[in-house]
Amino acid sequence: MAATEQAAPFTDAFPAASKEQWRQKVEATLKGAPLQKLVGRTYDGSDVQPLYPRAAGKPRAFRAAGDWSVVARLDHPEAAAANDLALTDLENGADGLQIVFAGSLGACGFGLKDSAALGAALDGVHLDAGLRVVLDLPAEGQAPVAALLDLVAARGYDPAKLDISVGLDPIGAAGARGSALDWSREGPKLAEQAKNLAAKGFAKNLICADGRVVHAAGGSPAQELAFALASALAALRALEAADVDLDDARKMIEFRLAADADEFLTIAKFRALRRQWAGIERACGLEAKPIRIHAETAWRMMTRRDPWVNLLRATVAVFSAGLGGADSVSVLPFTQALGLPDAFARRLARNTQLVLLEESNLGKVADPAAGAGGLEALTDALVERSYALFQDVEKTGGLPRALESGAFQAEVARTAESRTTNVARRKEALTGVSEFPDIHEKQVAVLLPAPAAPAAGEKALAPHRVAEPFEALRDLAESHSSRPKIFLANLGPVAAFTARATFAKNFFEAGGIEALGNDGFADGAALAEGFKASGAKLAVLCSSDTVYAERGLEAAKALAEAGAHLYLAGRPGEMETQWRAAGVRNFIFVGADVLTQLREALQAA
Repeated sequence: MAATEQAAPFTDAFPAASKEQWRQKVEATLKGAPLQKLVGRTYDGSDVQPLYPRAAGKPRAFRAAGDWSVVARLDHPEAAAANDLALTDLENGADGLQIVFAGSLGACGFGLKDSAALGAALDGVHLDAGLRVVLDLPAEGQAPVAALLDLVAARGYDPAKLDISVGLDPIGAAGARGSALDWSREGPKLAEQAKNLAAKGFAKNLICADGRVVHAAGGSPAQELAFALASALAALRALEAADVDLDDARKMIEFRLAADADEFLTIAKFRALRRQWAGIERACGLEAKPIRIHAETAWRMMTRRDPWVNLLRATVAVFSAGLGGADSVSVLPFTQALGLPDAFARRLARNTQLVLLEESNLGKVADPAAGAGGLEALTDALVERSYALFQDVEKTGGLPRALESGAFQAEVARTAESRTTNVARRKEALTGVSEFPDIHEKQVAVLLPAPAAPAAGEKALAPHRVAEPFEALRDLAESHSSRPKIFLANLGPVAAFTARATFAKNFFEAGGIEALGNDGFADGAALAEGFKASGAKLAVLCSSDTVYAERGLEAAKALAEAGAHLYLAGRPGEMETQWRAAGVRNFIFVGADVLTQLREALQAA
């Protein structure tokens, strides 16, 4: 080839496919089912299409720096131990600390006991060395803030050169506790606190608009965003009423959001927040500037069972928060739901971020989702829906009043109830818990066991993990003198029963009921003998529709006569009456209420 010639692009060898051609192929694959079957739906009511065209767009307001900050949690109740863990994190790649106090939104049952522990916990930690510090304050946060001021003064630091997010958040604290909030008194008090800090040289990131409380309570992305926006606007108004210049006031506000394993919605949520707050700034007559957003991997998605899968969930959450534009990220270690994480769990949490940053270089591109049709569409939908919710809150008189009436909490509760239903039916799968459970998992180490969750007020946005109902069933199963068992009544050849037997095993072991497998039986008499020999009280008939039609009823009768509390793997269809007459108590299939079935099975076992 001549030096001046260029090879044709590789893609030129393939003709471009039109959307109509794609549709024809999909319709053929669906075999008559409507294309709508491929359309998903978010908890905010937005459709998620199976295919999007490229979107025209450009990177929007993003974090000011390239990489996000790797923030490690400092939450050990004992100051000396917390200090040891924090120094290890900082010496091995973390460039920030989230100082968690007991009773704060991010405490997860632990945290520094009181403000007196702060100095010892930060011994040897050089706050003036470019370290990002995020305070997670309890409801009454004046003492920890005062302790921080004393520490800064004692060490001779210039506050203007420190990167500290103070985290004043009376609205989030009131929402978490379900307590009354007199904003006519608390708003001016908050503004006065911020002004006092500014007078001492702390001019930025003083007040926190924290959406984590909504996410942990089961809320949707739009509800989390609406809460954060309304909280920030309430703070902005309070500062303006206290004669703080709006340009100075907006610098005092930072945001915190939860990042979970729904990567597309998490990316869209962080992008949407920047767009929305930029619009509010412009409405205030200000030029939009980048805001500070801290992300924390979600408490709601953590599991006590098969906790190793939490590593995967956390990786997706960090990936999504980073690509969505978070300025800093903290990761709940994979054992957080079990208790206080040890150094090993903390190392994995830290390295989750470091690998994504230093090996995958995810922080090097500003707004990599820009122009991606699906992500742009999700971002637009979230902006529209959350802004509508935000306006509804404003119409009621602002977020403090909406929380006082309980209207906002009721909206979140409805979303949480819908999510609970989907989890119960495994429409929202929990790997390692409701799907692919490991009932023989090995225990993992923690420094301290997790304490019981504190009682929450009637109007509280109380945190809960979506895995809790399944975990309660596993605990119940293990409280028996011997683990409950179910006999897999596999009928016919291996090819006939394998799919449904595998489904049944996962189904019942999600509730801690051990499935006893075998190579299959030829007829009902053999099945009955196998069931008696197993020692189980429960049985589930597993085979293909063809075998069911030929030998199913006879097999069911034999198992029932042998004393089996009998289930059938598959939908009953038109034969439900015959199946029940033959002794089948219930049916397991995709979309069934798994939790209800498992509770009944444990009672029968």
